[in-house]
Amino acid sequence: MNSRSPLNVLVAGGGVAGLEALLALRDLAGDRVQTTLLEPSSEFVFRPMATAETFGRGHGERIRMTRIAEDVGAHVVVGGLAGVDDKRRVVTVDNGDELEYDALLVATGATSEPAFRRAITWTPEADPELFGGLRRDIEEGYAHSVSFVVPPLNAWPLPAYELALMLAWDARGMGQGDVQISVVTPEHAPLEMFGHAGIAAVQHDLDEAGVSVRTSAYVEESDDPPGFVVQPGHHPLEATRVVALPKANGPHIAGLSADEAGFIPVDGHGHVHGSERVWAAGDATVFPIKQGGLAAQQADAAAEAIAALAGADIEPHPFRPVLRGMLLTGRGRDWMRSEIAGGGGAAVADRHALWWPPTKVAGRYLAPYLQETAETGTPSGVAVDLDLDT
Repeated sequence: MNSRSPLNVLVAGGGVAGLEALLALRDLAGDRVQTTLLEPSSEFVFRPMATAETFGRGHGERIRMTRIAEDVGAHVVVGGLAGVDDKRRVVTVDNGDELEYDALLVATGATSEPAFRRAITWTPEADPELFGGLRRDIEEGYAHSVSFVVPPLNAWPLPAYELALMLAWDARGMGQGDVQISVVTPEHAPLEMFGHAGIAAVQHDLDEAGVSVRTSAYVEESDDPPGFVVQPGHHPLEATRVVALPKANGPHIAGLSADEAGFIPVDGHGHVHGSERVWAAGDATVFPIKQGGLAAQQADAAAEAIAALAGADIEPHPFRPVLRGMLLTGRGRDWMRSEIAGGGGAAVADRHALWWPPTKVAGRYLAPYLQETAETGTPSGVAVDLDLDT
């Protein structure tokens, strides 16, 4: 690559992390980079609103990948990432083709699998009719108790609380206020990752909705008799219906280092261990919390490092996680923020938005992009200072 040639940046994955990185690179590096997006899907789907869609309380944005690529000046290749040869600086696409790169950002996300054979598994991609059947069972009096289970290897428990709260209020609206709704979780307190302020806010909503929570508990499947037990103590899980979040698995990408679960180890700038020109961001990495806002922050750190490599006059900043979460309670929204870098950081919770734009995923570039795309159709992609004064 000569001094006048743009850096050939390949972004594998068109989810939150991938799109945040493309928007950041456009802003930080401009024509110093030429970007390619490798993505098998034809649309970006804003999945954090999937719990709201289940209850008809909202919907996720859908944007064509070709539209996004046009906005950021990227070329789109339809396909999935099958392997990486960093010495040759090429990736293998799942159809057997190869793509060259000067810098590669892996943002393929994690995979998931059911934690239990007999439970209803909820994922953002699940057919809404699956949950619709549960709601009909409650309305018709067949389901008298529902337990939402957070398995130990789930990396984002918030949907379990949203589903439990919204179902509890729905049951009351159906005239079935005696239905028992519970959450079973290995957490020491509800959404403990948001600190004391977040725990207090969530507990208030749970108490108001009549949802009980069993913490520091693990559910196991039992074959004799068929059912579920709660550990420690081997207590039967007394519930007519059991809904479980899935377990998270890494992408297991050939040619990249990974832990036992297939997640990619990276440094503070997203650089993949053992590689020369590969970065990773989002759920594909070893960072234990899999959440869109954190994925966007990781993508920003990686984009800064890649932009600097391309010759942009910036000092790359490492990933310093600030967890921002918006909980749909069935009667409103809780906004929670916790500075989790290093542990023990400041935490705050409020009924009013703590960041802007007030979306489920707080990304410096992606959040304003999605808002402007929906409202005006002419997104600027300008970064925002997320946090509001509180």
